[in-house]
Amino acid sequence: MHPPNQTITLGGGCFWCTEAVFVRVKGVLDVESGYCNGETLQPSYEQVCTGRTGHNEVVKLVYDPAQISVREILEIFFVIHDPTTPNAQGNDHGTQYRSGIYFTTPEQQQAALVLISELGSSGVYPRVIVTEVLPQANYWPAEDYHQDFFEKHPDQGYCMAVAAPKVAKFRKTFARLQKPDR
Repeated sequence: MHPPNQTITLGGGCFWCTEAVFVRVKGVLDVESGYCNGETLQPSYEQVCTGRTGHNEVVKLVYDPAQISVREILEIFFVIHDPTTPNAQGNDHGTQYRSGIYFTTPEQQQAALVLISELGSSGVYPRVIVTEVLPQANYWPAEDYHQDFFEKHPDQGYCMAVAAPKVAKFRKTFARLQKPDR
């Protein structure tokens, strides 16, 4: 019997960059940029950017566990962002850029905690991993203009400087998990 599709939400800095990678992952059926784990109901981008809503910029992934495991998704996630910088990714600073895994099942939570423990003891990172692992809460989709941003604006400066290298790193490191070129 085919397992049902699952959802997991990831915060790894700017959602444009994270989305640009995960739309290319085999077994990921849908990627939506949004905000989660904050207090404000239905926040806007402008509100989230103030850092006062408590929300994180995230991508909500719907995936087929028969094609890709949650562990493989999380391995990609840890390669494409720095999980050791509190409230920052590169030049993006603020609580909305924190590293976070927001699970919808106990199995996802366990997979995240196990991988973080393994990575922490492996010496892969020079500093401690600060990724929060919490149940997904108060999710709200980002505005339409944020959806598929890299696909629509590949020549935009931020996309060229930040998103494109993440996509290239994914393609190099996880070629076996890449969807065929569209």
